[in-house]
Amino acid sequence: GVCSDGIYTIALTPSRQLDVFCDLGTSGGGWTVIQRRMERSVDFYRGWDEYKWGFGDKNGEFWLGLENIHVMTSQKRYRLRFDMEDFEGNTCYAEYDGFKVGEVTNYKLVYMKKKTSSGDAENSFGNVGREFTTKDRDHDAIPNGNCAYLYKGAWWHNSCHATNSNGLYLKGENNQRAQGVIWMTWKGWNYSLKRIEMKVKPI
Repeated sequence: GVCSDGIYTIALTPSRQLDVFCDLGTSGGGWTVIQRRMERSVDFYRGWDEYKWGFGDKNGEFWLGLENIHVMTSQKRYRLRFDMEDFEGNTCYAEYDGFKVGEVTNYKLVYMKKKTSSGDAENSFGNVGREFTTKDRDHDAIPNGNCAYLYKGAWWHNSCHATNSNGLYLKGENNQRAQGVIWMTWKGWNYSLKRIEMKVKPI
């Protein structure tokens, strides 16, 4: 049987298969990883089409693609988990139930309810109802500007964010406020995390 982390092929739809990275060890296992940052090997400052279809290396840094995430989360009820690590070896996590991404509404974050978290990982990811914004496709709530352009990271921006998982990989403390891979309620605006993973599983 399947017993180790790695890349597996799943049936995204009856007619479409997709290679995904499965995390079988964290919190009961059964997670499909949809995003990972861990170094500076992949450029995440990209446009709409690449965020729609995905990019990167599933054994390393990658984004699974909004279309894939939409199809997956439309079939069942899903839990979303963030696993994070700083450069001092500290870790934390946050989980949300009911994670779903729409399609016809520019991949809107349809519904989500915070489930649990560790330490200071409070609700930095609460932009329910927001459509996805990239540097070349603006759907955020600020009238004069584009959050993805201003803060160098595509996301479900409101005005703008308290987490920036797709931001610049700046390696810890920095003076580029909110442009790094941040989780504001854990490490503040000026600390870019060493590692962050987003993963989902049915509930």
